[in-house]
Amino acid sequence: MLKSIYRLKKNLNSLPNFHKLAVKPKLPVYISDVETSPLFMMKRLLIIIVFILILKLGYAQTCTTPGQTPSTAFPVCGTSVFQQTTVPVCQTHNLFVPGCNDGALYADKNPFWYKFTCYQSGSLAFVIAPLGANEDYDWQLYDITGHNPDDVFTDQTLVITGNWAGTYGNTGASATGVNFIQCSSDPADNKNPFSAMPNLIVGHTYLLLVSHFTDTQSGYNLSFNGGTAVITDTTPPKMKTAEAPCHGDIIRLKLKKKIKCSSISGNGSEFFVTPGNIAATSTIGIGCSGGFDTDSVEIHLNNILPPGTFVLNIKNGNDGNTLLDVCDNAIPTTDTLHFTVYPIFPTPIDSLVPVQCAPNQLKLIFKKPMQCSSIAANGSDFRVVGTYPVTVISAAGNCDNNLTKEIIVTLSQPLQVAGSFSILLQTGSDSNTILDECGEQTPAGSSLPFNVKDTVNADFNYIKRYGCSIDTVYFSHNGANGVTSWKWNLDEGQNSILQNPTGYYRSFSSKNIQLIVTNGFCSDTSTKVIPLSNFLKADFTVPLDNCPKEPIKFMSVSQGIGLRYNWSFGDGGIATIDSPTHVYQAAFNTTTFTVRLVVTDSIGCTSTILKMIKVYSSCQVYVPNAFTPNNDGLNDLLHPLNGVKTENLSFRVYNRWGQLVFQSNDWHRGWNGLIGDKPQPTGVYVWFLTYTDVDTKERRQQKGTVTLIR
Repeated sequence: MLKSIYRLKKNLNSLPNFHKLAVKPKLPVYISDVETSPLFMMKRLLIIIVFILILKLGYAQTCTTPGQTPSTAFPVCGTSVFQQTTVPVCQTHNLFVPGCNDGALYADKNPFWYKFTCYQSGSLAFVIAPLGANEDYDWQLYDITGHNPDDVFTDQTLVITGNWAGTYGNTGASATGVNFIQCSSDPADNKNPFSAMPNLIVGHTYLLLVSHFTDTQSGYNLSFNGGTAVITDTTPPKMKTAEAPCHGDIIRLKLKKKIKCSSISGNGSEFFVTPGNIAATSTIGIGCSGGFDTDSVEIHLNNILPPGTFVLNIKNGNDGNTLLDVCDNAIPTTDTLHFTVYPIFPTPIDSLVPVQCAPNQLKLIFKKPMQCSSIAANGSDFRVVGTYPVTVISAAGNCDNNLTKEIIVTLSQPLQVAGSFSILLQTGSDSNTILDECGEQTPAGSSLPFNVKDTVNADFNYIKRYGCSIDTVYFSHNGANGVTSWKWNLDEGQNSILQNPTGYYRSFSSKNIQLIVTNGFCSDTSTKVIPLSNFLKADFTVPLDNCPKEPIKFMSVSQGIGLRYNWSFGDGGIATIDSPTHVYQAAFNTTTFTVRLVVTDSIGCTSTILKMIKVYSSCQVYVPNAFTPNNDGLNDLLHPLNGVKTENLSFRVYNRWGQLVFQSNDWHRGWNGLIGDKPQPTGVYVWFLTYTDVDTKERRQQKGTVTLIR
């Protein structure tokens, strides 16, 4: 009964929000006969299924707790034990598990994610130790180097290893683990919950998913030890850059590496500024509201700094430390950083991103963040003047918290004709130009010049010159609108950078030609298929076996354009039509004739083919009365002769005891006097021949005897 209940999980895996079914009944081991009856068991199973469905559907919650999604993963260090006391119940994605095609719906069920970097290549060992009994934890490791963390849900190649066994208790990677991923299982199966230690690569970044299959909030300890890989960074964090953007009362600090958000004292007690020993009043970690680490902090001061050069100092705060990285390395108290407070002045347009071919947008870059709310959406803060009229229709920033360092100005249509222009700042319909983060307005009249060139067209012309062995094609491009570069792919391995190249072709078929042109500003590509239709090949069909004094049809299947034909039939006869008929006269013996066809196409090229045909002395079917299978090339085989006009033929030979020694449906194929590889004795044999006459369609039969002579 209990095993039947456990097997339910494989059937329920196909339902939404199911990975494995954790039914662990707390029933007596002894079960009465009534309880084991089929009807009772079915009812009991249905009750359990309904209960689990209700329970599961109730837990189908989206994961929103920090750490329960890849993008908010906990940063971990190899020297510490990570303690997770509770596990919120949730699920967001189904997962790909290599090698597990058992129909189970693997998912990030009640997950937590952990991120770390490898600082020395080697093997990784870790243990996930549940805090409670009868707890089933699963895990999967990903290499996300160069990837967005959420790619783990879509890129199957990121999976390194994992373990999804249903066994209770500790799980992880160890020297005694299996060298494959354990798939879902019943707890009673007691599959090995440990997988072999994966090898990490120095410099790579990894994500470890810990999935709590059991729907409780009981937690676990995660520890890393026993492997040779190093995931502990011993380099202490330091300050990198600082700036005071506006009135000198806020400092933006950039760090050389990420630090733990939890190590930041919100009251700013870690920082002070000299000279003047100016204290900080608060410190905010940028991005800490949705994550656990950051490399940027904003420091608020109790005084406004005047223009000048200052030093940012760090000390142990009220929490007893400076700022700590993931491995609890602290920024040294001796670390200092010089920064300058500049007088407040309007922020000019710093630069214009180089325009591309036929631009319909212009991207302006500013040294300071600009207020998005000061940008007129209709683009009226800007106008473009130059060689020909240009209309601005909108403007917008790439905004974050109402600030942007770039403004994209959209034009009414692409600039496809060469010209020189300037983009100018003016007072817009919102009664101002644009304001920086400090509230300073950039003066009207600020401008930046730019140039555009004409668009180009890669369309090209060609002239074909057919030849008998080589076709020549002359290509040309007009070079209009200042084209300075040509890149040709002329097929058959031919390439050129000339404006007007020549192609030579030995294979007469369609050619795929590509041209890419540029004037250093605009580019264009053109492709064409050029048919070279002067392929020439002589060929014809004709029966190989023929009767004398009967018309034989020669059917040309030659290929080419405007063909002329010249036939020679081997007996002095000729013809000049495409598919002639010819009659051969009777001869005393079967004669082989060589037939030649020469075809000439419209440009005078020729192709020739020769074929051999047989004309028999007679088409009267008969079987010889003797043969000598001694391999001298004369009468070695016994078979019907002159069977040109036979079909559905059957030829059989029997010995004097009535044993079938040979049979064939092909009149060309004969008996060589052997049965298997054993020569048959000299003597008389009986043959039977049946066939249908091709002309009359009559079914005919013959029989007789033949003497085998050795």
